Formats: sequence, C-alpha cells, structure tokens
Amino acid sequence: MKTDYNKEMEKILEKIENENTCPTLLLHTCCAPCSTAVIKRLANYFKITVFYYNPNISPKEEYEKRKEEQKRFIKESALKNITLLDCDYENELFTQIAKGLEQEKEGGKRCPKCFNLRLEKTAKKAKEENFDYFGTSLTVSPYKNAEILNKIGKMLEEKYQVTFLPSDFKKKNGYKESIELSKKYHLYRQDYCGCIFSKEEREQQKKIKLEN
Repeated sequence: MKTDYNKEMEKILEKIENENTCPTLLLHTCCAPCSTAVIKRLANYFKITVFYYNPNISPKEEYEKRKEEQKRFIKESALKNITLLDCDYENELFTQIAKGLEQEKEGGKRCPKCFNLRLEKTAKKAKEENFDYFGTSLTVSPYKNAEILNKIGKMLEEKYQVTFLPSDFKKKNGYKESIELSKKYHLYRQDYCGCIFSKEEREQQKKIKLEN
C-alpha cells in the first residue's frame, strides 16, 4: 500500500496550526513556476527560506534565468516570511553523478541520483543553519516520482537529524494551481526539466513531431 505523503504533510500542518507556532523550513525549489503553489500553501505555517540549488540545469544562462524568475516571484508575490538563499552553480557535481547514465530517459535511473544530490545539499544546509524542517517543491510536478523523492528525504532526515517535510504537492490540484499562478505572474516556463540530457530529449521529441 502506497503512502499518502500529502496526508502525512497535512497532519504536520495541523499540528503546527494547533500549537500556534511558525517553524523554519528550508525549501528546495527547482524553478519559480513549480514553487508558486507550494510556497503559497506553506506560507501560513512556516518561515520559509527558498533554497535554489540546481546544479543539473544547463546551460548556465538557463540556470541564471530560472534563478532570477524565482527571485522575482518571491518579491512580487508579497507573501510574508519568505526569503531566498542562493548557492553556487556546481554543475560539475551533476556531471559526476550522471556519468554512465547519459542515455537514460527522463524519469530513469539518472533522476534519483539528481534528486539525492539536490536534497542532500538541502538537508546538510538545514542542519548547519538549525532549520526545523527541510523539503522540496519537486513533488508538485507530475513528471517527478513523489515516492522516490520522499524516500530520499526520509533517508536524509536520518542521516542529518533534521526533519523532512513529506509532500505530494501535485495533490489537491497543486500542479494546476502552479500553472495558473505562473500565468498570473507572467513567469518564464521552460519546456524541459533542466539537465542537458532532458533538453536533448525534448528537442528530439519536437523534431519528430515536426516531421510527422
């Protein structure tokens, strides 16, 4: 029986509300569009620090473009208790973990290694900076495996002794809301996940579509 990670998160949110507290959350985000509905849903429960750590994104210009959009959404949304913690690019670390998996399709064996790279950096930083929780916006995407992401998060919770916020943000129309909010704020929406391999896969799909 699959775990309902959305229900697990809702129990935590209910507990926070009943205790009338506002714990700190280091929230890894992959891009502004995916973060929109996630931040909106969590803003009333946590003091959120958005952690933009995405060494998988290529090229560097794309990485910077997505980061600037993330900053712009935080500023223009005017949601309370939201700040951003920037990171070094570190694309070479993604290249290392992707070795031998370059030909994997999106959603294949390369993706869990990428998830782990980004979430481990988040967990480590959360521990160093004494955050109450860490989590990720990645589960809002229908193209990302929430089961894998949550299992990685729980493993890192044990390793770093900082609480992971379970989630499946695509539930309760989370993905749909993220699209609507992206349109509202006129956010740049990319058409590939981020890494050079997903970019090449997407370009190949476009080429086949045009030929047909």
